Amino acid sequence: MNTIIFTIATLAILGLLLAIVLYIVAQKFKVEEDPRIDTVESLMPGANCGGCGKAGCRAFAEAAVKEGVGSLFCPVGGNAVMQKVAEALGQTVEEKAPQVAVLRCSGSCDKRKKTSVYEGISTCASVAALYGGETDCAFGCLGKGDCEAACQFGAIKVNPETGLPEVDEEKCTACGACVKACPKQLLELRNKGPKGRRIWVACRNKDKGAPARKACLAACIGCGKCAKECAFGAITVENNLAYIDFTKCRMCRKCVAACPTGAIHEVNFPPRPAAAAATKPVAPAAQAAPVQKPASPVAEEVKKEIPVQKQ
Repeated sequence: MNTIIFTIATLAILGLLLAIVLYIVAQKFKVEEDPRIDTVESLMPGANCGGCGKAGCRAFAEAAVKEGVGSLFCPVGGNAVMQKVAEALGQTVEEKAPQVAVLRCSGSCDKRKKTSVYEGISTCASVAALYGGETDCAFGCLGKGDCEAACQFGAIKVNPETGLPEVDEEKCTACGACVKACPKQLLELRNKGPKGRRIWVACRNKDKGAPARKACLAACIGCGKCAKECAFGAITVENNLAYIDFTKCRMCRKCVAACPTGAIHEVNFPPRPAAAAATKPVAPAAQAAPVQKPASPVAEEVKKEIPVQKQ
């Protein structure tokens, strides 16, 4: 009995001593935390997607309190959340244009023929690590859905008919997770544009015209016709590939009409007006059938009075 009591007392004393030691250590090494961090974190969407460049919403809140909100932006919350964060910290923040992810590849199944069959781990990263893909285009989409798996918001789905991912602009938060996930760097964040209208070159093929066209019917061949049509200097052609700077583009769409392969995509634009050549030409006046005027009553009476002579 005495042994049991002694053991219990020993453990109790030992526990008390350890508690005192832990308390002293905690007080000595405690870190004072700004209460505003909790306030800012409560305003965040809580996605913890890393689209802001930080480890999560907590890390974003810490950076906002310590560094200020000037260099930060939450793509999920957008301008509305950033305005609330700035007000909570007594700062101001500039609004940024909303962005959306776009796919820089037009190589659907009907435009790129399969020349090999891949059997292995069904991820784009695995395919890219082994070879260029199942088609002759080493720059095109691999279609295994790494971008779809990376998206936390269900904004990307791979279309089984085309083999290409499609972005739902209503769900896309421009967090950039799909951009990081694509081993071919085919996804890019671009401004949504006025009324959601956007124009971009949906190709990354840097081969010369003939090989690029052979690998994909919708490939950019670097002909430069789009750059010649652009009056705003928004298009550059480098390494046989055209690129449109969305900060300079004025949405005139002349480049879209000039592209011979259809590599330049346009979305959310109204239908183009019917071409003037499609209308039927009006017949010239000289070729028109002569119009006979009805004879006057006086002429008819004169005609009756003149006898017809028989020969």
